[in-house]
Amino acid sequence: MFTNFFYTLKNFGVPVSMNEWQTVLEALEAGMAGSSLTGFYYLSRALVVKTEAHYDRFDMAFASFFGDIETPEGLPDKIWEWLDKELPQLEITDEMRRQHQQLDLDELKRMLEERLAEQDEEHHGGNRWIGTGGTSPFGHSGYHPGGIRIGGESQNLSAVKVAGMRRFQEFRTDETLGVRQFQVALRRLRQFTSRLEGEPTELDLDATVDKTCNNAGRLELVWDRPRDNSIKVLLLMDAGGSMATYSRLCNQLFTAVNKSNHFKDLKTFYFHNCLYDWMFHDPHCSLNDYTETEYILRTYSPEYRVIIVGDASMAPSELTRVGGVIEWGLYNDRPGLEWLRRLRSHFEYSVWLNPIPRDYWDWTDGAWTIRTISQIFPMHELTVDGLERAILALRSRKAAQVV
Repeated sequence: MFTNFFYTLKNFGVPVSMNEWQTVLEALEAGMAGSSLTGFYYLSRALVVKTEAHYDRFDMAFASFFGDIETPEGLPDKIWEWLDKELPQLEITDEMRRQHQQLDLDELKRMLEERLAEQDEEHHGGNRWIGTGGTSPFGHSGYHPGGIRIGGESQNLSAVKVAGMRRFQEFRTDETLGVRQFQVALRRLRQFTSRLEGEPTELDLDATVDKTCNNAGRLELVWDRPRDNSIKVLLLMDAGGSMATYSRLCNQLFTAVNKSNHFKDLKTFYFHNCLYDWMFHDPHCSLNDYTETEYILRTYSPEYRVIIVGDASMAPSELTRVGGVIEWGLYNDRPGLEWLRRLRSHFEYSVWLNPIPRDYWDWTDGAWTIRTISQIFPMHELTVDGLERAILALRSRKAAQVV
């Protein structure tokens, strides 16, 4: 049984090793699960899940393997009347909890059939019949981690019910889930440095302890200049056209970047399909509000980290031709490819985030331009996982190289 559960975890993407699984089995032999499915749920999750990003995968695997036991149908109306009564909930003592017995599903079904055939009155607070409170495996408002809840609302969730709730879905990183997840990923884009100028206003705890010890216990506070994140970021976002489909997702990333106020400097520009001679100041790519790309290359130092967001899907001529820009009233003097290569050459730490899932890159419309641009910039999916890989490229020279 547990061997099959190990492979179920693997199939759902939980990276559990044989050593970790051996630890689970040893913990079971030591009785650490308490002969309870709920206990086994928390025990195994604590031993095999290494990051909160995998909690949801674990819950899905657990619910899939052990099965969600639903309220059985066809109960006599009299039993439903007993269960629907508003009765005070009895206190569940430690002794009552210790007396419960973990049963498998087949045994539970057999026992329920027997109770239905034999029971002729309502029961509350017991440990055998269908009722409320107590430790009976059948009914509601009581305690039995491996029983079947009938009627009412769950008070002590069974392990399978807890897993089926998928309370940790928002912690997943392989999907695009929201602003908070993007913010967490962006926090990793940090490179702290102590300022040479400014007043020392931050307490140096280690130095204070050392000085105080050297003074035989007489307190001496040591102050230092605060460290700031020295990272500067250029965010370049494709707007309009096919990117309209991903507007909500891009808005989440944009919000997360702007809420991440720990950057030393943050500049945002917009373009349509490909970067040309201009970078616009608003997503409408207004001709009345832009900065020349040449000026940006001259003015912004190579220490800026560049994050480009776009689906990289366009007509090949938009990359390869002079005048290939499709914006009305504009004419690019250099092909888009040349601008992209110049940008990459100037900003060594630069990445491209693509909202199109990676599995589609080879056959979707614009596959050629996606492939061509990915040969210039490291390209990652616009998911939290993809953003984290992109951030690694923005911090590491080796990771920033195009494979």
